[in-house]
Amino acid sequence: MKRIVIVVVGSKKSGKTTTIELLIKKMAKRGYRVAAVKHIPEPDFTMDREGKDTWRFAQSGAKTIVGVSANEIATIEKTNTRDISIERILQRCIDADVVFLEGFRKLVAKKSDILKIVVVRSREEALEAAEEFAPILAFTGLYSPVNLDLKAPYVDLATNPDKMVDLIEKAMKNRS
Repeated sequence: MKRIVIVVVGSKKSGKTTTIELLIKKMAKRGYRVAAVKHIPEPDFTMDREGKDTWRFAQSGAKTIVGVSANEIATIEKTNTRDISIERILQRCIDADVVFLEGFRKLVAKKSDILKIVVVRSREEALEAAEEFAPILAFTGLYSPVNLDLKAPYVDLATNPDKMVDLIEKAMKNRS
């Protein structure tokens, strides 16, 4: 089965992270290897902490720093990501069956090989998303756009999360 990439998009505080958390749990429970990638738009954000050894290595000039602990391995790459491609990001998820992306709106908006789950809070957000994103696998969130005839189904994750997972599995089979 071919890997599937799904981006979860929506406005700030719409429920994107909660949606991804739920879908990761459900997909992992069904036996899939799942990866998640989070776009962090804050310009000064770093996972590295000042004063730590990895930080000191970077300050000394290392462009790639790998930290290995008892249960994790983390790679920190010091590079300009302004023009990074989604393909380069996805290279880091090669062992996954399903990759969930959070954010990356502009990089993935019309990419036909990346399905979109749109978390919406209003009619306006649903209509805007229908224009901005393609293909849309489903809508979810506080607002149900079922009366808008937007071609993609609405899934209420609070009451029927398995329906969304079923849609993802169907999409995976269609792409094989």
